[in-house]
Amino acid sequence: MFSPLSVGHKLMLNETETCFACPVCLFLKPRCKLEAYLLFCMSALCSGFTVPPVKLHFPAFLSVYRGQGGQTMTSKRQITLWLLLAFYFKSGECFSNGKVTQACGEMIPEHDHDPSPQTPPYNITLDKYQYNAGDQIRVTLFVAVSGSSYFKGFLIEARAQGNLNGGAVGSFTLVDPSISQLLKCGHSKGSAVSHTSGAKKTKVQAIWTAPDNPPASIQFKFTVVQKYKVYWVQIPGPVATLNGATAGPPHFTTTSDSPTTSPAVLPNPFSAEDCGSRKSCLRDPVNCDPRTEPRCFFLSLRTEGQSVQFELSGPAEGYVSFALSLDTWMGNDDVYLCVRDGDRVEINAAYVLGRTHPEVATENALRDTAWAIVDGVIQCSFRRDINLSQLNRFNLDQSYFLFVAHGKAEKGVIHRHSRQPLISTHQKVVSGPPEDLSASRSPLLIKFHGVFMLVAWMTTVSTGVIFARYFKLDLPESSLLGQRVWFQMHRALMVLTVVLTCVGFTLPFIYRGGWSTRAGSHPYLGCTVMALAVIQPIMALFRPPPDSSKRPIFKWMHLGAGTLAQIIAVAAIFLGIQQQALLLPAPWSTGVLAGFVVWGVLADLIFELHSRCYLPPAGSKAEDRQSILSSSSERKEFRLRGIILGVFLCGNLAFLTSLISLISDV
Repeated sequence: MFSPLSVGHKLMLNETETCFACPVCLFLKPRCKLEAYLLFCMSALCSGFTVPPVKLHFPAFLSVYRGQGGQTMTSKRQITLWLLLAFYFKSGECFSNGKVTQACGEMIPEHDHDPSPQTPPYNITLDKYQYNAGDQIRVTLFVAVSGSSYFKGFLIEARAQGNLNGGAVGSFTLVDPSISQLLKCGHSKGSAVSHTSGAKKTKVQAIWTAPDNPPASIQFKFTVVQKYKVYWVQIPGPVATLNGATAGPPHFTTTSDSPTTSPAVLPNPFSAEDCGSRKSCLRDPVNCDPRTEPRCFFLSLRTEGQSVQFELSGPAEGYVSFALSLDTWMGNDDVYLCVRDGDRVEINAAYVLGRTHPEVATENALRDTAWAIVDGVIQCSFRRDINLSQLNRFNLDQSYFLFVAHGKAEKGVIHRHSRQPLISTHQKVVSGPPEDLSASRSPLLIKFHGVFMLVAWMTTVSTGVIFARYFKLDLPESSLLGQRVWFQMHRALMVLTVVLTCVGFTLPFIYRGGWSTRAGSHPYLGCTVMALAVIQPIMALFRPPPDSSKRPIFKWMHLGAGTLAQIIAVAAIFLGIQQQALLLPAPWSTGVLAGFVVWGVLADLIFELHSRCYLPPAGSKAEDRQSILSSSSERKEFRLRGIILGVFLCGNLAFLTSLISLISDV
């Protein structure tokens, strides 16, 4: 790729053209010394010397080839000449193997063309920007601008910032020897890195090691060849400084009319000040401000001309991301990742083709990228053109659901998101008018599933059991629709429980479209509760008469199945509030649910103590019970039980309302 001979050295077999030859040919007689000239040029080429060209007329060469009197050379001489010429024609590709030691100083490939005047579409990033003697820095050269999908040749060096024209400092270690090799520039072995072939590349990495006596700061410089006539020379890369030394210039550059070639460091945190007026915002918690609330997840979209400026922020161990989706399901989405890798953040566009790992796009559609990491909060911003259909990316003048997700990352590789993504409640035209968007981490069907199960197994069941156990003897002659009041209340509440359970049970299957493999034991417990809930009314339909000998068996089976269903339901609810699809804020939600359970148990204990102390034995005759209940003291006890029931229901509804409020906020 870096040839010491210009393309003009190639002999062109046309009698009307001129050919280029070495200066030594001026001193050699063309006829008898042609082989010497070619051998000289071949020797110079393979020795790495530059051979300045001079013009010779092709007819002179042809006369030598034909010999005196127009006679053609012997076959042996023809074969020799053509072999040498074939080698000579190949000289333009001689240095595609990257052995370009002679270019170490100026870093200029001698391609007989001027470097490209355009902004280089390549960039170098570092995994850290401070070092001590012997420290290692990972250096990454990559395609930074869409439309430039590869490069063929490269040369990377580190120079002392105080003497950029001096020699290379430090040494490199290879990451992938198949695409890169070490060069000895000056007196330092391995002080530069170059390519090994002319194969197309999009990214290359190497490890730079600081010398024993490092300079106060170093700047990485690189030359990149896209093709023979298109290359960039000594592109200024990022600056790294010695710990304790004065920092050099910032390690990023920004131009107003071209893409940013290196991510900048954000000078200030994001703000929600213009949300709804100048930019659209998606936030969790609702109305949070990332400038003052570090736990705020924040996405903003601001349209500027033919592009959209994105800001993304959130507390995460490894990455924050957002996606544009045509529905509320992950799959076939346009994804943007801000991934923490050591002390910096990689900002990339990606695709999700299904419920799979995002695939980073080879074309970089982003510009003006910038990032910051402050107290565990990852922030990144970038700009993207509205129309990028040529890169197979979603156009921003259409409507999409917005997803915001976060999770862990290891060495720049992301893992599955830690929570259910934050999803906008409606589709949004990305480049449309500003608005403050509402969003939720839990689908509406899953929220209703949680509410129905809470009402069924924390309120209606508990109240129905209390009526059956402790209000049988109250108003024994009173009836409702032909049945005793306590029985009608018990039956109505239990039927309501079964109905709520059946409806709530089906909602997750409707949402998931089948069984969830990531929900752990929660769905198994839910299926058990559903089965017991259906068995209970069926069992009640076949209950024996009160005077039957099998009545006690039914009583204990009915009581046992109901109690078991309650216990399993409570366990399922505790697991349910930890599911990603309905992840309530901990530990507050767990504490409220625990208080809910304790409140119900406490009410049962109070009713049980009261019944044992004041109610007559179960074997008392009906007339005795009636006479006892007619007394003034028993009427007071009935009112007391009514008060206890009222207090229980008030507390129960308070806990239920708190949990439903938490569900509505996720």
